[in-house]
Amino acid sequence: MKESDLYPPVKAFLEAQGYEVKGEIGPADVVGLRGGEQAAGEMVVVELKTRFSLALFHQGIARLAVCDCVYVCVARGKGRPWMKAVRENVKLARRLGLGLLSVRMETGAVEVHCDPGPYAPRKVARKTRAILSEFERRDGDPNLGGLAGARVTAYRQEATLCAEFLALAGEARGAEVAKSTGVARATTIMRDNHYGWFEKVAVGVYRLSDAGRDVAPSG
Repeated sequence: MKESDLYPPVKAFLEAQGYEVKGEIGPADVVGLRGGEQAAGEMVVVELKTRFSLALFHQGIARLAVCDCVYVCVARGKGRPWMKAVRENVKLARRLGLGLLSVRMETGAVEVHCDPGPYAPRKVARKTRAILSEFERRDGDPNLGGLAGARVTAYRQEATLCAEFLALAGEARGAEVAKSTGVARATTIMRDNHYGWFEKVAVGVYRLSDAGRDVAPSG
C-alpha cells in the first residue's frame, strides 16, 4: 500500500462536502478549497500516511502554519490493536488541534474520528487525587524514573511494614498492627492479601503465610 492509495477516497470525501480538491500543493498532500481562493477560512489540508507515525503528526503541525483546518489520515486497521491505536491517537490529535481521518481501503469509506479545533484537556479529579495520595504515602524515592518492570508502591511499602511486624509478633489483630506500624489500612491490606503474604487466623487476626515469611523472616 502507498500513501497515494489514500488520495482518491479522501478526494471523493471532500468533494462530497463541496470542496475543490487537488493533491501535492506545495508541501501539503491534499488541499481542498471551498468558496474560491480568497476564502482562506474554507481551506482544508490533509496529510496522508499508511499508518500512524510521529512524522505524520509533525507534518500536521507544520500545516497549521498555513491553515486552521488540518487533518491527518491513515489507512484503517483491524481488530483490537487498531481500536486502541485510534483512541490514543485521537487524544494526541485533539491536543495538537488536528483532525483525524481513516480510510477503509476495501470500500474507500472515510471515517472522521475527530475534527480540528482548540482543545483544553479535561482534568480527571480522581486520577489527580490518586497521584497526590501515592506521592504523599510513598516512603522515600525507591524507584528510578522510567523504570521498566515492577515498581515499589506505597501499598507495597505498607504491606511490607505489616509483614515485618507479624514476623516478630507471630499473629495479631489488624488494629494492633495498624497502631504499631502507623499503617492505617493494615486490616484491609491483610484481608485483601494482594501479595499472598498473610493468613487469617480468626476474625480480625492475621499471621504470615509461607510467602510472607520469605519477605519478612523473623530472624
